[in-house]
Amino acid sequence: MVMASGSGLDPDLARILPLLPLRDAASLTPTRARQDLVALADSRKDVPLPQPAAVTDTRIPIAGGSLSARIYRPTRMPTGTLMYFHGGGWVAGDLYTHDRLARTLTIELEAVVVSVDYRRPPEAPFPHAFEDCYAATQWAQTHIGMLGGDADRLGVGGDSAGGNLAATVALACREQKRGLAAQLLIYPVTDLVGCYGSPTENAQYPSRVEHADGYFLTLEAMRFFARTYLADPHSSADPRASPLRAAELGGLPPAIVCTAEFDPLRDEGEAYAKRLAAAGVPVTYFREPGMIHGYFGMGGASPAAEAARRRATSKFKHLLIGAS
Repeated sequence: MVMASGSGLDPDLARILPLLPLRDAASLTPTRARQDLVALADSRKDVPLPQPAAVTDTRIPIAGGSLSARIYRPTRMPTGTLMYFHGGGWVAGDLYTHDRLARTLTIELEAVVVSVDYRRPPEAPFPHAFEDCYAATQWAQTHIGMLGGDADRLGVGGDSAGGNLAATVALACREQKRGLAAQLLIYPVTDLVGCYGSPTENAQYPSRVEHADGYFLTLEAMRFFARTYLADPHSSADPRASPLRAAELGGLPPAIVCTAEFDPLRDEGEAYAKRLAAAGVPVTYFREPGMIHGYFGMGGASPAAEAARRRATSKFKHLLIGAS
């Protein structure tokens, strides 16, 4: 496990903190959270997008309808396929807000990336997002020839709430004996018990208190997101919501788990990495010094964030498609 000690907040990230969204979290609404993330993506619209070989939109059938998805293809084919679930607290984020990151991952992994536009709360509370991501992964397994072409090279990944969805989908695939090659968990949410409002639960994860405010994602924002996602707070211990609460983690695919030093989610991500390792799952864990939540998308502002992301994607590429 890579657990380098930090020497303070990365100065390049410190400079952009005032520009980041989700401020005044006590007054957050789903509409504002969505608008904030779109505005953040808009702020970089004059920066040229990374260009994989092809980008196409599609529909993925689910019970009662279909989901929008975007397929990114690299030059190298056949290859592995990554089902990618965007972050945004389940409430916000979409194909547009994570388009730049999905393009970047496609190029760095030399893999197909399928970005899934799952249903969001409050309109569609838990477990809809999980069910959508699981259904999309099942669809990919059935259509792997059309996607990456290699049935043994299908992985799941996501950032923040999307990391939560990737972890829970991996658990569901294990239960149904639908094997996955790897999972990429980027500063994932792993424990929703208490919905970030319980002092007893928060005390288990010191980063929730140490970095509750001042580093982009706040504990107050996480309370809002968790309570919006879980229409019934009693669902919080369900492993489909809190993968850390699963009784057994053995038999899951190899994992890359990334956390940021200055992130309230750091310690629950680290706890999940440790439980995976204790269950015999091969894990590479990066606790990135000086980083904040969201650093995977901040490489344009911070060389250190760029290097941190590339460390993780390089390791994940080896898991998903092997050495090239």
